[in-house]
Amino acid sequence: MVYRIHFTVEDLARTRVAQAPPPLVELNASVRTLQTRSHPARFGAWRQHVLTGLGPQARMILDLIPPRGWSPTFLTPADAGTPQEVLERVRATPRSEIREHLAHVAEWHPLPSWANQLPDDSALLRQLFDSLDHVCTVLLIPHWNEITGDTTADQTIRMRHAIKGGMEHLLANLHPQRVRWNAPVLEMATLSGFDGDLHLEGRGLLLAPSVFARESPSIDIDARPQPVLRYPISDQATGPFRCALPDSLPVPPRTALASLLGPTRAAVLQAIAEHPGCTTKQLATLVRITSPSASEHATILRSAGLIHTTRYRNAACHSLTAVGTAFLNAPGQSR
Repeated sequence: MVYRIHFTVEDLARTRVAQAPPPLVELNASVRTLQTRSHPARFGAWRQHVLTGLGPQARMILDLIPPRGWSPTFLTPADAGTPQEVLERVRATPRSEIREHLAHVAEWHPLPSWANQLPDDSALLRQLFDSLDHVCTVLLIPHWNEITGDTTADQTIRMRHAIKGGMEHLLANLHPQRVRWNAPVLEMATLSGFDGDLHLEGRGLLLAPSVFARESPSIDIDARPQPVLRYPISDQATGPFRCALPDSLPVPPRTALASLLGPTRAAVLQAIAEHPGCTTKQLATLVRITSPSASEHATILRSAGLIHTTRYRNAACHSLTAVGTAFLNAPGQSR
């Protein structure tokens, strides 16, 4: 199915890229990502890490934000600000708006039985907002600095596109797998089966880069002052999930991967996948090898196009490339 966004000249002039993702829009994507097993190389370590921190109170949010499909917009508005600031604003959502958003979701799929009571039950509504605070505290806030750093890097890439060929060139390269610029219409392939047209009517579009939204772009047509299109950050931007590194835990290699690369190099690649941005010294600790050996394996993986290395002060930091991520996510690479 295809959703079509119609632009005028005024819309192109008013379309911009957000400096940071709207926090609760990104939380929505992170909750959905948590409930799937997609992209294990990119998100596997993060899933394992956050699942240990979620309490029973998270269940209400997980029930209202499914892996796919609709979720109530009042829980994930496209407001800018820090996560804490936006969470506080959500608590002031008018009851009429809550009722309207729940009714909209119910048109597409059943809601939990308790959700119908939310607009009229203050205690239950506080419980829901407490659940939202808890989920945000575990899934998003610890990684917020890294997320905003990576989305800023993505913004730089998009601005280069705009400088090279204008806003139309930026839109054409936004997410080629699922977004196509067919002037003056931006055509977006959807996973939800949603089909329709949106005429921006001079408002323009806010393009919000997302670390967690890897499967498909999505749009909030009710956002103010302009609709918000959430799209996956470029694979050139480093992933944010630098979970705490263990002191000296070996990384078990994947069977098929070990057969192809050898057990040590497979372990090095898997360690980089689970700890993007790790230094050569940290990599050596993870795999229980010497730093010179870790550097040698990283050089070979980089030459094969599976990882890229950046310098930060005096350290070399390693992360997967798009090829490396696709390689680890390919069928047959499971443990």
